[in-house]
Amino acid sequence: MSVKHIHEIPNEPIPTGTGVSKAVLISAEEAPNFAMRKFTIQPGGSMPLHTNKVEHEQYVLRGRARVRLGDDIHEVAADDIVFIPAGLPHYYINLSEEPFEFLCLVPNQEDITTLL
Repeated sequence: MSVKHIHEIPNEPIPTGTGVSKAVLISAEEAPNFAMRKFTIQPGGSMPLHTNKVEHEQYVLRGRARVRLGDDIHEVAADDIVFIPAGLPHYYINLSEEPFEFLCLVPNQEDITTLL
């Protein structure tokens, strides 16, 4: 059991993205089933097309982005919910003048990110 404040948690840059960082809010060591992360993509930033070995469950906090999910392209914004099945190719492009931020929950299983 824990209580934290978001400003106490470091943002780690994601080297495969442009202007992308991740804060691990609840780690696999803290919770038995799911990890919770907050991703931030700066204006003009993006995350290239990739797959993950585990599913992603996401809630958009702020900003607006183009998200490719398989062959479909969507524009998402605050309060949108995105589900990405394991193995589905996806990418993000920030379309707004502010950071695009979203919570991302993943099962505590081995996750491998593969750039396409």
